[in-house]
Amino acid sequence: MVQGRGSAMAVATLLLCMAVLLHLEVAHAATYNVGGPSGWTFNVANWPKGKRFRAGDILVFTYNPAAHNVVSVNSAGYIACSAPRGAKSYSSGKDQIKLVKGQNFFLCSFPGHCQAGMKIAVNAL
Repeated sequence: MVQGRGSAMAVATLLLCMAVLLHLEVAHAATYNVGGPSGWTFNVANWPKGKRFRAGDILVFTYNPAAHNVVSVNSAGYIACSAPRGAKSYSSGKDQIKLVKGQNFFLCSFPGHCQAGMKIAVNAL
């Protein structure tokens, strides 16, 4: 009978440990407002510098949807300031995008905006 209680306690302890680990993993996710108080606007290309991003973190792009958008692009699109066909585009003005592990590239595809620094490259660990 003592063995039964011990097994139940071991299972309960294991479940508690798993719940704590799951909570810690969720707690690591952070939310970042792209561009800080100014939001998603011109000259934000350097905004990611000095920040440490992780896969699962959320980037919030706040902007006027009549004047801007957000497009998720690959490195070639980022360098060329060009949104390839089929690229995921956002236009709500309050977009929340979860980072994937590795390089994440975003730009505004309105004419001239990317060239004016409205693009960011984020490396998520």
